[in-house]
Order: sequence, then structure tokens, then C-alpha cells
Amino acid sequence: MLQTHKNSEALMRTLSDHLSNYAAYHLDGRNIATHFVGIPAIVLAVAVLLSRPVLADLSGVPVTPALVLLALTTLFYLRLDAIFGVVMFALIAACVWAGNHVAAHSTAAWLSVGIGLFVIGWIIQFVGHYYEGRKPAFVDDLAGLVIGPLFLVAETAFALGLRAKLRDEVVSRSHAMRASMGGKHAAA
Repeated sequence: MLQTHKNSEALMRTLSDHLSNYAAYHLDGRNIATHFVGIPAIVLAVAVLLSRPVLADLSGVPVTPALVLLALTTLFYLRLDAIFGVVMFALIAACVWAGNHVAAHSTAAWLSVGIGLFVIGWIIQFVGHYYEGRKPAFVDDLAGLVIGPLFLVAETAFALGLRAKLRDEVVSRSHAMRASMGGKHAAA
């Protein structure tokens, strides 16, 4: 019951809420840099692994668990922000497209690529969190698993000088959250 309530709260949070919470666990530049490698590897791995089985065929388009997940995450991202939602759709759709191509190969190749990327991605993530001195955000909030890729898109937009008001709000809120958590970077 408590987990269901927590999940429904996660769905009601705003873009700033999600990004601020995630950013509070990611203040070390080395950690953020590892995420720019680890998260795409994990997203691609999940797309590869979920590209089998084909559940249905709609006019030549294989409906796989990866495609279903793409649809659900896109709706979530679009609810948070239309522009970021479209960007996330394009990026994850590219992963699903690549995943379908990998899944068309032998079972050994499909699993080797999928599992290999997944393991490598998580190793890179945990190296980053070693530098950060904090556990990953998803340990406290499962929404972090879906917010991680969006965080990278937002960080890229911020680095390009886009969405300054959102950036400032996320930075301010994440530093306040981190200070309340204590530990490394608390006063940053």
C-alpha cells in the first residue's frame, strides 16, 4: 500500500521536482560524466533485451515489450514537458530501432549485446557514484530509473544555455535537498 502511494506521488510531481530530486544525488562532475556513458548504455541494453518477443505485428511493425515501454515512457515524459518529451521519444525510439536490429540476430548475439551493455552501463554508473559518495537516486525513488535519461537531456539543454529558469530552479532546489541529506557536497 505504501509503495503504491509513493508511486502515485511520483506521477504527480513536476519536471522540476523530478530533476531537482535526481540532481541532488548527482552534484559531482565526474559522476555526471559517467552517467553520460552509463545511462545510454543501459537504455540501449533494455531496448535490446526487450526487443524479444514480438507480441504482435501491426502492418509490418513488430510490437515488442520495448515498443510498449517506449509508448509508456513517452507519455510520462510528455506529461512532464512537451519539448523534452519529444526529444526523449526520439532518443529512446532510436534505441528501440537499434534493439530490434540486434534482436534479429542469433539468441547468443542478442543476449551478449543486451547483457553486456547492461552490465557495463551499471558498472560505469556505480563508478560515478563512488566519486559522488552517494547511492544512486533510484535506491530511494524508483522514478530515478526513468528520470536518469531525462536528466541527461536536461543537462545538455542547460549546457547549451537553454531553459535557464528551469536550470536555476533545479540547481537551487537540488543543493537545498542535498544539504538536508548531509554528506559530500552538502554545502556546494
